[in-house]
Amino acid sequence: MHVSKALIGTLSVAATILASTASVRADGEVNIYSYRQPDLIQPLLDAFTKKTGITTNVLFLDKGLVERIQAEGANSPADVILTVDISRLTEAKDAGVTQPVVNETINKDIPAHFRDPDGSWFGLTTRGRVVYASKERVTEDDITYEELADPKWKGKICTRDGQHSYNIGLFASMLAHHGEAETEKWLTGLKNNLAKKPDGGDRDQAKAILAGECDLALGNTYYVGLMMTNEKEPEQKEWAAAIKVLFPNAKDRGTHVNISGMALAKNAPNKENALKLMEFLSEGEAQKIYAEQVFEYPVLPGAEPSDVVKSFGAIKPDTLPLAEIAANRKKASELVDKVGYNDGPQD
Repeated sequence: MHVSKALIGTLSVAATILASTASVRADGEVNIYSYRQPDLIQPLLDAFTKKTGITTNVLFLDKGLVERIQAEGANSPADVILTVDISRLTEAKDAGVTQPVVNETINKDIPAHFRDPDGSWFGLTTRGRVVYASKERVTEDDITYEELADPKWKGKICTRDGQHSYNIGLFASMLAHHGEAETEKWLTGLKNNLAKKPDGGDRDQAKAILAGECDLALGNTYYVGLMMTNEKEPEQKEWAAAIKVLFPNAKDRGTHVNISGMALAKNAPNKENALKLMEFLSEGEAQKIYAEQVFEYPVLPGAEPSDVVKSFGAIKPDTLPLAEIAANRKKASELVDKVGYNDGPQD
């Protein structure tokens, strides 16, 4: 999501303050290192403090979080890591800054395909990587990812950078389902159907559809909610109104989803409180609050998404384990370069 320079500056000051104080252990505290903006998670943390009396301290970093924990070493004050995207979670695990958790409550609440087999990370909310389609020009109400390579869509598709983690996640899932040869062929077909060179963010793709630059685009579900409810930039409501959400592969394996998630820091000084927070985040009250705040879907089976999210339509998530998708991310990135995806259409 876009973060203003002013907000980053403010939060950097807050981060400095936390860094100077968080090393002091307190039994009534838990220290959270977060890739997710504090204003999005604050209602969640307020509910946790109200329930448990445990104070939460948040250090927000939009990049370099793992490196920060590595540099702090055994004296790191980090207790819980909150991230967006499976790549951030696997990065933290691979860097050795997490520790495995075996917890009956968490494992009961979070389905196996949304957590690390070793217990090193857990999903909290999901977002679908869906197709934004022009309400005006697209008659189809269902589609598959495979169909995006069909020549009938030549010159009609927009996407952001192929190397962006959201697209890499999707391409990695295609690798997991179809293998390298088929995925390379598909990715080449998708590239050939692009209306222009990949650029911008997911919301820019909806804007391009409204402008008639393309008819289809790849985007995350939560951006639709952000556009629909944006009072500061009301033109985004027009972008949202121009599109309908198509959930690819709804009639077979399901739509590719990514996650926001959590992990227990390797040297958590307040481990007991950290585990209490992680349990709380997996349960119904927190699942509802978090999903509503970020326009995402709860991972807890049976938990209801917000009315805004329901308005997108029902989602049937692909149940392919995210750990398997993550294992294909490097190859997906290599394929993006191999087919010259970011060069855009060549004729």
